[in-house]
Amino acid sequence: MRCIAVVRILLIVCTLLTTWYFAEQIFTSKWETKSLRNIFDSGLNKQKVEKKPHRKCGNEKECPQDYFAFRMISGAANVVGPSICLDDNMLMSSVKNNIGRGLNIALVNASTGILLDTGHFDMYSGDIKPVKKFLEPIKEGTLIFIASFDDPATKLDDKTRELFISYGSNYAKKLAFRDSWVFVGGKGLKNRSPFEQHIKNDKENNKYDGWPEVLEMSGCIPRKM
Repeated sequence: MRCIAVVRILLIVCTLLTTWYFAEQIFTSKWETKSLRNIFDSGLNKQKVEKKPHRKCGNEKECPQDYFAFRMISGAANVVGPSICLDDNMLMSSVKNNIGRGLNIALVNASTGILLDTGHFDMYSGDIKPVKKFLEPIKEGTLIFIASFDDPATKLDDKTRELFISYGSNYAKKLAFRDSWVFVGGKGLKNRSPFEQHIKNDKENNKYDGWPEVLEMSGCIPRKM
């Protein structure tokens, strides 16, 4: 009888020990899973917090108050057309179907940012007269955005180049066959514009066969008060 009692006690003790062991394993597993979930959730929340805020025209920096945010991209060879964005408004692009080979020009009110007019002018097989007709009547206080596509210069004459210089261009005189060019100037601008980029067509350094690489320019333009 005593042996049976001892065996029963041992069985009860073994059962208790086994139950305690498995309970501890389950509890630990659940705690680790919960901890991992918390860490994962924390990482997701951190990613949500660190998500980049929307900035006008996709610019890297936010523009101060009373400044216009802009971004321009020249055409890629003779395949992909240029684009001009101002304060999150796409002024010219292939999607808007208002671009073409040559010079792509947008005129904007420098005080309100309102688009006044757009035009594209073929400078390889076109005529220079429409360019002059488009530019000469504009009034003081007008911003001029220009992006090249394919060839911006073959038909340019001295008078038109002087017009671009009067708007603040540094490279208008040098502009040549298939150069890449982006420029923001203004009617009545007294100094040279800080917003201009130019790459010369050079067969030894061209990124594309027969054309230089694409130009991309962005920044903040002070509103005319």
